Amino acid sequence: MRERLCEYLIEQTDDPTLVFITGDLGFRLLEPLRDALGARFINAGVAEQNMIGVAAGLSAKGLNTWVYSIAPFVYARPFEQIRNDIAFHGLPVKLVGNGGGYGYGVHGPSHHALEDYGVLLTLPTFSAYIPVFDEDIFTVARLATETTTPVYLRLGRDERPANYAPPEYEPWRHLIEGGGPVLAVVGPLATTYLSDIAKISYTRRPNLWAVSALPLEKSPPPMTFLDQVELAGTVIAIEEHVQRGGFGADLLRHFTESGVAVKTFRHLYARSHDYGRYGSQNHLRRLSGLDPASVIGLTRDC
Repeated sequence: MRERLCEYLIEQTDDPTLVFITGDLGFRLLEPLRDALGARFINAGVAEQNMIGVAAGLSAKGLNTWVYSIAPFVYARPFEQIRNDIAFHGLPVKLVGNGGGYGYGVHGPSHHALEDYGVLLTLPTFSAYIPVFDEDIFTVARLATETTTPVYLRLGRDERPANYAPPEYEPWRHLIEGGGPVLAVVGPLATTYLSDIAKISYTRRPNLWAVSALPLEKSPPPMTFLDQVELAGTVIAIEEHVQRGGFGADLLRHFTESGVAVKTFRHLYARSHDYGRYGSQNHLRRLSGLDPASVIGLTRDC
């Protein structure tokens, strides 16, 4: 997804207001963008708080300002500056965090981004995009550019099966139809379930939905999703994010406020930042019960 974002921004370099700031990251990836932008490409160094202050100042002057780092360094380390300099002023800075969730698994808990969109969505006027497929990037980046308030882009890995053609971007997409429970999955984690769910017989097969935009008051569930929820009675919200403040809590609140009848609601989430040992993203997903085998096993019990 990083490569697609870089391609998009290179296509936008004719915009004289475009400015890109990196926190000393993106080597072997961002060089083409650096060369295209020239002086409008800024390496802020390992100084994330200052990087956010600079971004806020440039945005306040009317510049189309993008900030890039690996996810924990773009939202956690400079959180006070994001709150005070960007959110309180409603500045349309685009924060790009790469490796959301357990994306940098082997680097340990300091590099996990498991509370990122939950934390940022507590701030005034923030919205978040969590693209599911590589093809989403151009649409999501365009939407972020057009947004007049702060935006967080959480990038991950598109892990869809070979030859799978994704549907066009929507905040909510129905990826697989079935007669079983309803699964609502945030971001590219949904792509890891496609192959296994497709093999289940229709009557037991879950309805798989991918969610790409938060909060829900800005991107509410479509009526088709709500109709399936009322019919199935069972909803499983799945996210590579901690339990508190995440999508699961937001979805349950939406059901309650909208009067949607749900018989059974389950929430699968990142259970821990630190399991005592290092491991890959897939390994940490298994420990949290977010892997395909765990999810499909749960749906059989519903």
